[in-house]
Amino acid sequence: MTLSLTAILVAGIFCQWLAWRFRLPAIVLLAAGGLILGPFTGWIQPQQDFGAGLKAVTSLFVAIILFEGGLNLQFHELRETAKVTRRLTSVGVVLAWGIGTAVAHYVGQLDWGVAALLGAIMVVTGPTVIMPLLKHAKLNRRTASYLKWEGIINDPIGVLLAVLVYQYLLYSGEGPALGQIATNLGLAIATAFALGGGIAYGLGHSFRRGWIPEYLKAPCVIACVLAVYALADLVQHESGLLATTLMGIVMGNMRLRSLDEMRRFKEYLTLILVSFLFVVLTASLQMEDLRTIHLPLMLMVLAFLFIVRPLAVYLATLGAGCNWRDRILIGWIAPRGVVAAASAGAFAPALVDAGFDDARYLVPAVFMVIFTTVIAHGFSLGPLTRLLKLGSPGKGRVLIVGASPWAIELGLALKNIKQDVIIADSDWGRLQNARQQGLETWFGEILSDMAEEAMALDNIYTVLAATGNNHYNSMVCNHYAPHLGRHRVFQPYDSGSEGLKHIVPETRRGITAFSQPVSYAEMWTRLIQGWVIRKTGITESFDQEKFLQSLPEGAVRLAVIPENGKLEWASKDGRRLQEGDTVISFVPPETAKETPEPASA
Repeated sequence: MTLSLTAILVAGIFCQWLAWRFRLPAIVLLAAGGLILGPFTGWIQPQQDFGAGLKAVTSLFVAIILFEGGLNLQFHELRETAKVTRRLTSVGVVLAWGIGTAVAHYVGQLDWGVAALLGAIMVVTGPTVIMPLLKHAKLNRRTASYLKWEGIINDPIGVLLAVLVYQYLLYSGEGPALGQIATNLGLAIATAFALGGGIAYGLGHSFRRGWIPEYLKAPCVIACVLAVYALADLVQHESGLLATTLMGIVMGNMRLRSLDEMRRFKEYLTLILVSFLFVVLTASLQMEDLRTIHLPLMLMVLAFLFIVRPLAVYLATLGAGCNWRDRILIGWIAPRGVVAAASAGAFAPALVDAGFDDARYLVPAVFMVIFTTVIAHGFSLGPLTRLLKLGSPGKGRVLIVGASPWAIELGLALKNIKQDVIIADSDWGRLQNARQQGLETWFGEILSDMAEEAMALDNIYTVLAATGNNHYNSMVCNHYAPHLGRHRVFQPYDSGSEGLKHIVPETRRGITAFSQPVSYAEMWTRLIQGWVIRKTGITESFDQEKFLQSLPEGAVRLAVIPENGKLEWASKDGRRLQEGDTVISFVPPETAKETPEPASA
């Protein structure tokens, strides 16, 4: 068991790293890793290694993942997407279930009962697959919001629907099946609101009153999520996922001061859990399951991709104000993941024992849909996003915080070489000069929720916090570092005033920008003295050595733009200059015209 656990975790994280390194969908590599470790080689056999506890662990992990997904659902996103989101999570669910049931019966040749159960399971498009794909493709905020809200909300709804169908199949011979199902549905919803919403509110109130210390907040949240799941399942079977999702949504919109730190912790935990679950569930496949695959099941999978999903989305969004580009992309993108696999594995054996012979096709059918959608949608989302022009605007956007005169001059120089620059400041007057010179600006507090909503963090590639307050610059860098990476947040040199006690430590600030230790005040003073920003191209005949020799004394290298690449702020540990690079420098006025002409941008 120790070796199996280690192999699963190491393989999962390694697949995540490969996905990042080669810009591939992580889910595809995780699925491939599970197949290699499981049915193809037999190195790990989760059912034998972990026994009956595997189902319980899987359910608890899924509950944490759904809570983390709910934590990221912000109500302000619904201002633009509310109507479409409501349709996808209500009418869309019913249509997908109904059309999917018909396809499973007529194309997959399953009996009506098993077809209805499979149709309910296929409603699920959860965050375990949607969120990694969205991170990889970088859709615009509106379209990504549609898929994110639908995936997280439909996950527990689909499971609950599958449970109700499953119960109907088992109780159908006992008379009052429909009444029992209606009672169970009402009980599940009431339990989810009472436990999920109630405990979320209680936790938030405890955090605000200081009843829980900072170091215990994240562990308390995890414990409460597991408790909510277990208690809800005791009251009504499979209502735990709905309760934990609702708990995440409530807490995510309570504006708690500790929420960012907890959300970051949950993201790390969720990454590990998703990696573990995908490898485990794909490794759990048996060769016997693969041998039951036949032509009707294959045709059914294709029908789910090309008929069920597009038709359900098209009908559900009629009159909802959803443009045709969004409809095409949403109608195609519907990868299934952990929850669908776990549901099929839980329901199939009991139905086979109850006399539903076609239930033996549930597991292979669901895994066929999972693999097909993960591969097809994982590799096609990026190209389809670009084809339909639904990507985030300004994916390589440079954010400069602080509208000082020299920051504006820098912004203009970058704009002239076709860099997408935005300057943000909370002072309207300071932004006036930037606006008059044609720079894009944002007026407001850059650390506010409104800033994240307006600019979308996915659009920002790198940040230069260049205000006159080094401590504020450090706050900005620390705010953006988790989203962009520590290697992409910069601020000017902190000269201090009376020694080290006034300098923010390196571990709590952005990377010191520029090739020389020049502070904000020095840059502004030099601009007043007539210093100018110059751009120079690196060529085969004018390499790094010759360029450095041409720089006058005191000149500062500000940034490097690789050929057909994204801006890199210069630093003392910067890389070696290469042919095709364009270097942005800050030089004294008397030497500005003595240097080679810059390369054309």
